[in-house]
Parts: sequence; C-alpha cells; structure tokens
Amino acid sequence: MTIRILLVDDQALFREGLRTLLSVWDDLEVVAEAGNGEEAITAVFHHHPDVILMDLRMPILDGVAATRRIKQTYPASQIIVLTTFDDDDTIFDGLRAGAIGYLLKDVSSQKLVEAIRAAARGESFLQPSIATKVVAELSRLTEAQTTHSPKPTELTEPLSDRELEILHLVATGASNKEIAAQLYIAEGTVKNHLTNILGKLGVRDRTQAALKAHELGLLS
Repeated sequence: MTIRILLVDDQALFREGLRTLLSVWDDLEVVAEAGNGEEAITAVFHHHPDVILMDLRMPILDGVAATRRIKQTYPASQIIVLTTFDDDDTIFDGLRAGAIGYLLKDVSSQKLVEAIRAAARGESFLQPSIATKVVAELSRLTEAQTTHSPKPTELTEPLSDRELEILHLVATGASNKEIAAQLYIAEGTVKNHLTNILGKLGVRDRTQAALKAHELGLLS
C-alpha cells in the first residue's frame, strides 16, 4: 500500500529536498505541499493524505493550530511534527494538538521513513531525544500530582492490570514489538489492549494516552 504524504513547511527549498528524498521509497508518495497552516488544511481537504509532515513555526497559521484543526476535521490523517524546535513547551503543544510523532530536522532519512510508516499504521514515533524529554516531563507531572493531588480522577471503566502494564511501557516510548517481547505476549495482543486503552481514556493515540494517564494519576 502506498502511503500518501503531505509536506507542510514555509521553506520551499526544504520541501523540495524532502520530496526528492522520499521519492526513493516505492511505498511513499508526496501528494501535495503547503507553505503554511491554512494551505495545509486546504490540501488535506483535496488530497486526503495518510501522513502529514508538519513544521510548527509558519506564517498565517502555525503548525500547532493547523494540527489541532486538521485532527478535529480529518482525524484519519496522521501528523508528524518535523521541526527545529525541541523546547518542552513546543513539544507538548504539538503532541497535545494531536500529533502522533515528533521529529527534529536533523533526523536521519531512515528514521524519518520509519516514523512515516509507523504513523500510517496509527503508531506514535518520537525521536530518542524527544522521548527522553517527554518521559522526564511525565515523571515530573506524576511526582507533582502525587504530592499535591489528594485523589486521581477515576475512569468510567477502569483499566485492567494488563492494560496498566502496557500503559506504563507506552509511557516510556516502547513500541508494540518491544512491549510484546517484554510481556511475552503476541504483538497482535498488544494492539488489541492498546485499542481498549485508547477507548477507555478517550484519546486517539498512544502519546495522548501517556499524557492522559499521567493527568489521571494512573502511572504513579
């Protein structure tokens, strides 16, 4: 299956280089480009991409706002942030807006393609340096919540022990394959559990699941 890709970046030269780079892989096809968030929303409407590579700092409408609007209107399109900014606020703004992945522009071509393929499968992908920041922030939130929050919010349908195990591993950035190996279960079983976890937490992807779990005090 060919993965249809939308490139969103205000630098035309960068988009051109990215298009050339991705043309090497037979299963990837760049179907459209956009120079700002407004153009991105229009392009999604016309081309229905599977994966969007989204810069954040752009004129007219930035990548965070565009990501939020696209996920509200076209939730099937998966968004990977591809940017130069790695400060905590920017990272979490992008992820909370609905991005399924976060990469810096110094990422290798192989990792970029790996992230695109993962996103097309509905799986999150964080560059290691970004994953480290996410885990550190989630740990900080858990510690703060343990200290100041008297009681975490309860879910309408609680997570099972196995689902909590998997959720803990998801929060560390582990892939489905890594989780399956660590828990000695099939990768398909992990996917089934993740589907249940996302439904119970009311979120769209594993990154948001980890954030929501920390907000609810489930990982303390």
